[in-house]
Amino acid sequence: MIEQTSVILDSRPVGPPTSENFRIMKNSLSEINDGHVLLKTIYLSLDPYMRGRMNADKSYADPVPIGGIMEGECVAEIINSKNSNFRVGDIVAARIGWVTHAISDGTDLRKIDQSVAPISTALGVLGMPGHTAWTGLNIIGKAKPGETVVISAATGAVGSLAGQLAKAKGMRVIGVAGGTEKCNFAKSDLGYDECFDHKLAENASELRKWLLEATPKGIDVYFENVGGKTTEAVLPIMNDFGRISVCGMISWYSGVGVDEAMRLPGAWRAILTKRLQVRGFIVWDHNDVFNDFLSETAPLVKSNKIIFRETITEGIENAPEAFINLLNGKNFGKQLVKVS
Repeated sequence: MIEQTSVILDSRPVGPPTSENFRIMKNSLSEINDGHVLLKTIYLSLDPYMRGRMNADKSYADPVPIGGIMEGECVAEIINSKNSNFRVGDIVAARIGWVTHAISDGTDLRKIDQSVAPISTALGVLGMPGHTAWTGLNIIGKAKPGETVVISAATGAVGSLAGQLAKAKGMRVIGVAGGTEKCNFAKSDLGYDECFDHKLAENASELRKWLLEATPKGIDVYFENVGGKTTEAVLPIMNDFGRISVCGMISWYSGVGVDEAMRLPGAWRAILTKRLQVRGFIVWDHNDVFNDFLSETAPLVKSNKIIFRETITEGIENAPEAFINLLNGKNFGKQLVKVS
């Protein structure tokens, strides 16, 4: 018998989540049946979208039930197999949640090529966040060489790759991030042409002024990860027929400022008069291009032409605190938990 440690949703947060919303639970897993494998988690991915799963309301996916295991993807090792498609020792990406061990029938497991990059990248630059960046830039944003793109959360797991891919495409790349250190990293390491610390802007108008000075040819594409002040700053200065890829709204995930944000007459006017194309997207709707993303990005990562950064927290019992820090912008790059 294998003891499984998991992180359970103990209560639904009102506003930002706290440690009291989570509970650590231990139980024993039964022996695996034919066709199944036993997984031991190595890395757990923490991502902003998980905050929405903590609410009772259904969004694009069902909420985590009270008493249910928190949603998430992991990199795991197969430690026992009765499935001919997998061997003991295989490393896979698995959507098994915040757990130390799990049993799977293998249906949704993705084998990881360990020769390309560290296995943790299967949850970051070569996983869902990377797929999101590639899709938002190319499929949704229809980015072209010579254009200007603004990327919010510029040094996050999604934004950091989006910026590098945009630069490689021959675009002018402007970032918005939270903190001087992050902005310096965006310019010195990721290749951004400019990056602005939204924390230093008193309001959207001041941030808009900075963006105007940095985008003499206007803004053709906006990669939206944050919402709030950055969105208010960008919308009025988009070029006619600009494209907005709406990937996330982390500043509103905990409900703060949502009522005010839903009052959109100004935003609708900008969309109308500038004939903007605004499209929200969920990356799982674009699984058909995952291999296209991987075939372009994996060689760049392997040859060290793509920079990535990770924040790694040790121990599954510390996942709730790491998740709260992620929502507060205290991580740098991709947030992971080292489970074993």
